Amino acid sequence: MKQSAGILLYRTIGRSVEVLLVHPGGPFWVKKDLGAWSIPKGEFESDEKPQAAAQREFMEEIGSPPPKGDYTALGKFKQPSGKLVYAFALRSDFNLEHFHSEMFEMEWPPRSGQKQEFPENDKAAWLPLTTALQKIVRGQIPVLTALAETLQLDLTTAEGGQAQASLF
Repeated sequence: MKQSAGILLYRTIGRSVEVLLVHPGGPFWVKKDLGAWSIPKGEFESDEKPQAAAQREFMEEIGSPPPKGDYTALGKFKQPSGKLVYAFALRSDFNLEHFHSEMFEMEWPPRSGQKQEFPENDKAAWLPLTTALQKIVRGQIPVLTALAETLQLDLTTAEGGQAQASLF
């Protein structure tokens, strides 16, 4: 069974909570927004520990080492494909100024025989939690819900569609 591990960073801005998500690169995703974003994550083999894999994948997906701190295991989440995603959360005000994802190569256009390079992720952004719930791929909605439960957040929306946090 395939498995991935990822890190969900979150921060508070006033009373709202924002999460760090990435948008996949490549021609298939270029015009997709709602239901397309993801936590920074990637596959790993069974001989690697999930948190170590999540930290390695963060570096590949974001282009910077993950922040140091005490990560909270949010759990493992079965995706519609059957893959398991292990998610770890950390409160951080991580700066995206130097965002740079690794590249991958694929044949494009299809059946053209031409190879092109694309970034694994073409965007990274801090999004209000309720916006993130709309933008994240369907299979990862439970990851955001687990974060909300862990932080004891009220997901009712306020003006501007931001989740209200009861962190303080």
